[in-house]
Amino acid sequence: MSTALRTLYPAIEPYATGMLDVGDGHRIHWERCGTPGATPVVFLHGGPGGGISPAQRRLFDPARYDVLLFDQRGCGQSTPHASLEANTTWHLVADIERLREEIAGAPRWQVFGGSWGSTLALAYAQTHPQRVSALVLRGVYTVTRAELQWYYQFGVSEMFPDKWEGFQAPIPAEERHDMIAAYRRRLTGDDEAARLACAQAWTIWEGETITLLPDAAFSAPFRDPHFALAFARIENHFFVHGAWLEDGQLLRDAHKLQGIPGAIVHGRYDMPCPMRYAWALHQAWPEANFHLIEGAGHAYSEPGILDALIRETDRLAALR
Repeated sequence: MSTALRTLYPAIEPYATGMLDVGDGHRIHWERCGTPGATPVVFLHGGPGGGISPAQRRLFDPARYDVLLFDQRGCGQSTPHASLEANTTWHLVADIERLREEIAGAPRWQVFGGSWGSTLALAYAQTHPQRVSALVLRGVYTVTRAELQWYYQFGVSEMFPDKWEGFQAPIPAEERHDMIAAYRRRLTGDDEAARLACAQAWTIWEGETITLLPDAAFSAPFRDPHFALAFARIENHFFVHGAWLEDGQLLRDAHKLQGIPGAIVHGRYDMPCPMRYAWALHQAWPEANFHLIEGAGHAYSEPGILDALIRETDRLAALR
């Protein structure tokens, strides 16, 4: 095999797009690209609240895959924008299954998720293992209390004290003992200026700490107010509620993945998602190839991470 790093496939346009009414007042934006009838795969974006982008289509060989991507409830082009109503992990798991049945029409499909998308992929695969032909996870996140504290209270703050000051800035000193709760009050409050300021501070914190080296091009979208409002409100909403998971549930139930082939790709210096959880999943799910990427952080665009992801989607393309 060539030692050259693999890069994204050439740009590709969707061959179909639409909106799916999933109930509860929500309409989900979806798109399909690649080759109709080829190996079906669903792409689960991060956040929660992040939305899809054209670059994400390019993680899959369009000649060998039929790719479905969608904006999860409240974000991207889904409506209503930034809505927290009827927006939980289990609503999203049900949405994935509905998309499989009504849009993809596939009895099984590959599930690809990065960051929060890995959380959602695990929740879906553990709920519907018979519907998963393969599972690709990048930047494993299991939303335990320890992971949330590490990123939003004490841990990454010690690695990025300059960026942490900006994250703390909208919150009075007397409330900083629980940053997630303090942000919740403002992101759901009536003060529009405070809501927008907190949305941007929350989102910029993430955008500036997810790559090993600073990447202005990657973090630029995190400064967009429209993107930031959905990203911060929805992410905070999920994390206040522990993603509606029992603490440690996704690792506890990893045995439900038995027999599912796949891959775990994780950067050694992933700040939002500490590597120990990816390592624990690797031990509990031996069917998956494990790629620990040295000299990498969290973002899928970092060269070593991207290389491993493309090689794995190529390897798994024949499984359906």
